[in-house]
Amino acid sequence: MLDTNLKTQLNAYLEKIVFPIELTASVNDSDAAREMTALLQEIASMSPRITLVERRDDSQRAPSFAINRVGSDMGIRFAGIPLGHEFTSLVLALLQAGGHPSKASAEVLESIRNLDGDFLFETYFSLDCHNCPDVVQALNLMAVINPRIRHVAIDGALFQDEIKARQIMGVPTMFLNGERFGQGRMELGEIIAKLDTGSAARDATRLAKKEAFDVLIIGGGPAGASAAIYSARKGIRTGVVAERFGGQLLDTLGIENFISVNATEGPKLVAALEQHVKEYDVDVMNLQRAVELVPGNLIEIKLANGASLKTRSVILATGARWREMNVPGEQEYRNRGVAYCPHCDGPLYKGKRVAVIGGGNSGVEAAIDLAGIVSHVTLLEFGSELRADAVLQRKLHSLPNVTVITDAHTTEVTGDGERVNGLVYTDRRSGDAHTVALEGIFVQIGLLPNTDWLKGTVALSKHGEIEVDARGQTSVPGVFAAGDVTTVPFKQIIIAMGEGSKAALGAFDHLIRTSAPTDTAMAIAA
Repeated sequence: MLDTNLKTQLNAYLEKIVFPIELTASVNDSDAAREMTALLQEIASMSPRITLVERRDDSQRAPSFAINRVGSDMGIRFAGIPLGHEFTSLVLALLQAGGHPSKASAEVLESIRNLDGDFLFETYFSLDCHNCPDVVQALNLMAVINPRIRHVAIDGALFQDEIKARQIMGVPTMFLNGERFGQGRMELGEIIAKLDTGSAARDATRLAKKEAFDVLIIGGGPAGASAAIYSARKGIRTGVVAERFGGQLLDTLGIENFISVNATEGPKLVAALEQHVKEYDVDVMNLQRAVELVPGNLIEIKLANGASLKTRSVILATGARWREMNVPGEQEYRNRGVAYCPHCDGPLYKGKRVAVIGGGNSGVEAAIDLAGIVSHVTLLEFGSELRADAVLQRKLHSLPNVTVITDAHTTEVTGDGERVNGLVYTDRRSGDAHTVALEGIFVQIGLLPNTDWLKGTVALSKHGEIEVDARGQTSVPGVFAAGDVTTVPFKQIIIAMGEGSKAALGAFDHLIRTSAPTDTAMAIAA
């Protein structure tokens, strides 16, 4: 099942296994069980420290398999065939069960060990979901570290009865002890914080003790990462506050216009950015949300957990979020038929009828991808023509199961109380209302800047973007901004990176002209 290149890479990883591992497969007579068994046999043949045991066990999902260190019950199970995006999750589970150390910090690992309670997690994923591996890998690690934590990762495509019974309309979806725990990407720290209710207060106490920064960057996307690297290279005390490092880039799948890289994916680029930032003396405070900016000689940034940070300059790089339709039914049926990530949730709508709202590049790309999975796609565009690139439009119009409707104003999402069953739109030319029967709606209508917390503090455009000059300076002295959150046109990764570096240089110039940065920075400036 594995090609030669993948086998070579896997062999190198399996050599790092310290303790013997047992794979226990629960099988039935299905083709999926035979495919899973073939994969496990292939893996077992590659390492003398891995053995495979096959069972017909009615107490477990089939096909599924458990990963255990010989002589212990580690509580890791995959229900399905973890290829695609989940193959990395499988490899990491093998390594960690086999004694290879995790890259998580000692503080995080200690937090996992100290969690008190019995936790059975179930995570539903799809092999095409690029948000799912973070959740699966986090919960697998927790099961390795804490014997009272167990985790089953379930391929929703193979267990459709469970998907229907539990009314799962998006992945990843997590259950804890039979109750819904969360949906969407969650990092290890977020999961721990949700289980450990005292962690926020401890974080606030720890953060409040930090000395003032020379530059504090709010946001960990491409602009924020670039600003952090440029600032740290100047030798000034640099910090990053991010709700989730990587930002919207984590939700971006195909990237083919990042100069010098022919093709990559958002999560891969985020990993590279994070590694680059870590090469410098940057204090990254992840999973922290800024809620207020207080101007002054020392600017104060207040966080949601109650902590405050002081800094001589700030770079705002909070990015943007998906724009919502703001129509009746959208919030009621969010994650119950209304979705925003076609790559993640598309496989759950196999053979069904869906709509894509938005005729820009994102919307047309979504419609093209979904057309290969669902029975029919209806694309609705508010304007009189599509706005996507010509090459995408040609591909879209070549697909037999896609209908394009322009001049369509979506006015309502309808449902049966449990899930979506249609939408209503108005024809802007005739004024007539029309209903489209369907099971899923994917909203792709652009972005909103994350500036709600800044209203009344810095000057914003009518669209809510931060107004900046050619140096990235805002209306508040010492406060700079970069990336999708600003008025700079063309929201692109490579532009955000350039703007982040420019804002960092602007902030450094501000520091050496108006205040006394750290001794190290003064020496470099001299």
